[in-house]
Amino acid sequence: MYELVQAVINGDEETALHQFISALSASGKHYFLRNEILLFFADYCHQSQKPAYFYYSSSVGKLIQYTHEIILQEESTWFVVRPKIANQEVWKLTADFSKFEQMTPQALLDVRDRLVNRYQPHILEIDLHPFYESSLRIDDARNIGQGLAFLNRYLCSQLLTDPQHWVEMLFQALHRLRYDGIRLLLSDRITSGIQLAEQIKLALKLLSERSPHEPYEKFHSHLQELGFEPGWGNTAARVSETLELLDRLIYSPEPGILETFVARVPAVFRVVLVSVHGWFGQDDVLGRNETLGQVIYVLEQARSLEKELREHIKLAGLDLLGIKPHVIILTRLIPNCEGTSCNLPLEKLQDTENAWILRVPFGEFNPEVTNNWISKFEIWPYLEQFALDAEKELLTQFQGKPNLIVGNYSDGNLVAFILSRRMKVTQCNIAHSLEKPKYLFSNLYWQDLEDQYHFSVQFTADLISMNAADFIITSSSQEIVGTPDTIGQYESYKWFTMPQLYHVVDGIDLFSYKFNLVPPGVNENIFFPYSQKENRDSNLCTQVHDLLFSREDPKIFGHLDHPNKRPIFAVDTITSINNLNGLAECFGKSQALQERCNLIILTSKLHPDQAINREEAEEIQKLYDIIDQYHLDGKIRWVGMRIPSNELGEAYRVVADYQGIYIHFAHFESFGRSILEAMISGLPTFTTEFGGSSEIIDNQENGFNVNPTDLEGTAKKVLDFLDQCDTHSEYWCEVSERMSQRIHNKYNWHLHSNQLLLLTKMVSFWNFVVPENNEARDRYMEALFHLIYKPRAEKILEKHKGG
Repeated sequence: MYELVQAVINGDEETALHQFISALSASGKHYFLRNEILLFFADYCHQSQKPAYFYYSSSVGKLIQYTHEIILQEESTWFVVRPKIANQEVWKLTADFSKFEQMTPQALLDVRDRLVNRYQPHILEIDLHPFYESSLRIDDARNIGQGLAFLNRYLCSQLLTDPQHWVEMLFQALHRLRYDGIRLLLSDRITSGIQLAEQIKLALKLLSERSPHEPYEKFHSHLQELGFEPGWGNTAARVSETLELLDRLIYSPEPGILETFVARVPAVFRVVLVSVHGWFGQDDVLGRNETLGQVIYVLEQARSLEKELREHIKLAGLDLLGIKPHVIILTRLIPNCEGTSCNLPLEKLQDTENAWILRVPFGEFNPEVTNNWISKFEIWPYLEQFALDAEKELLTQFQGKPNLIVGNYSDGNLVAFILSRRMKVTQCNIAHSLEKPKYLFSNLYWQDLEDQYHFSVQFTADLISMNAADFIITSSSQEIVGTPDTIGQYESYKWFTMPQLYHVVDGIDLFSYKFNLVPPGVNENIFFPYSQKENRDSNLCTQVHDLLFSREDPKIFGHLDHPNKRPIFAVDTITSINNLNGLAECFGKSQALQERCNLIILTSKLHPDQAINREEAEEIQKLYDIIDQYHLDGKIRWVGMRIPSNELGEAYRVVADYQGIYIHFAHFESFGRSILEAMISGLPTFTTEFGGSSEIIDNQENGFNVNPTDLEGTAKKVLDFLDQCDTHSEYWCEVSERMSQRIHNKYNWHLHSNQLLLLTKMVSFWNFVVPENNEARDRYMEALFHLIYKPRAEKILEKHKGG
């Protein structure tokens, strides 16, 4: 970067940079983000009649392409540049262009504070760098999010470098495995790694004389004489395969062998999935608007995990000992449950043998508040006591400790941190969506937003839980480090300011092996291709067709003058971020789209008086205004009701019957469950380019990533697709099949659950053989919890008591 900066200020292009900064200054603004910077620079190049290459290829052009922020001061200009993924730098250019020097993040945070007139000279600095300084780190940004593969490679290299030590550690890790006091894998007859290697040879010889299909119970006594306890397999062939993997691992370690062997080790039986704030239940209790996606995710994850654990236990031969998996979804009990099951302390999860929803009530600080559902933005004062109460309930239900605690969303991750710290259990975080990058300038203007969103509490909770977690799983790599053009959600926590509260000068190590890409699946019993006619219910199909195209109902707005036009379909809740209004405006501004398509929108609400807050009411009203403004009567159907999952699955297929398309037009989407559902149903899908959802679309489908701020460009991409469908009769079907297969092959719960369990085992093994001293880090997290989080949360509690 230094060379590029020098080329600008010492070359012929210094004048161009000076003119560009003057153009920015003339706008009257002081703070510019990447999109604005690029637009200003394009306009400058046009006005100055620069040659075509100048925008991208000149030294100034390259500098601007790397720049994500510019802050103008009287005496200097500040640049935040990102020459490569996960690597941000701060540069300051003096007003007289005499000096262009690299600055510290601390200096930039001070400038940001001054920008909003909230600078204070002495402020708390949060710096996590010392805790990661000596930790094992990924060295190539392209491998960020592949922590498991990195650990596998590292451990195998250590096995080769010092085989005697590492075989001994491997022996000790296996020797300590128990289930409720029952020994698994190895008994005390084997006392060392060297002896283990010798006994494996004897066991393999014994097994070679058995029929491959012979059940474990018929030869287990012979294995026990050699020192091998249950858990290796349920048949002679399975036991032999597992022991051969261990034998190969000892003598010729390779990452693939290590991963396959560890996947078979019976080390996970009890799992807690924490999802605190959601109106959590089954059937008609699938969350409020703000939690709907998370509730469905956790329910499907729980079913899948229980199923996979059952299969793992059976293949290990442990079902003969009466060992069963036990999965618990931990959420809050809501006394005023409006006729739902949210007041049941314990509820069996449908389609499982031993998975449950455990509901624990909030402490009775103020029954008028705690007896009711509480928004995710208001839930913070109750979480510590909830975690303490939940610990007792979990120990009672499990009759022991869990092997894994998985947090969901910011509040669930904080509870997972408290439980994990107290119970000494592996902690996994799933953010789903981090609010800080979703709400522009939410940290810079946190004081103005505090009454509504309480971001000071949430962002502190995020810092605590993401750093304390043993591992973090994300649905996309962009969630961690973004793209060359956008900053990742976790990357946004690297350094930031909360003016007059604290500065984060190093909030997370993006190169940590704890980050792992493990995307979710989709329920293929409900969401399956439209072409699978034999699996579709004709009555349901007729019912859903009427809902989308013709039924008159107080919860449906609009009719279609020409119902046979190709439908554009969208499913989402109405928020400014989800941007359904932007989609309607895009449709309204394009006469060509209106001539060829209808727009069908499915939301949970239709009228402003149904909204739970002013912002939602304004967004609903705005959609009506857009429909009026662009005279969309007869061209749009707005279904404003929550429909069951089986009807939603059929809705995608009905739209596919018409060779329609699906558009997800959010300003930002961390992933997007509805995108998976639409694609696997066979709908060609256009999705926002901002966030991780664009990764779902295959690279060869780049024409299906759209910019929600570019309405004309989006309409053109859709029309280009329709033109290809018209000129090539099979094109729609080809794209439909390709997208459906992509979801089926890559985004399925079987892969997700196996990867999650493998990560749990591998991280647990790593923490045993190379225990890092994380006590200082965890004490630091506790200090943040008690000194910043709790006092801020107590302010919310005071407000609730007053209410």
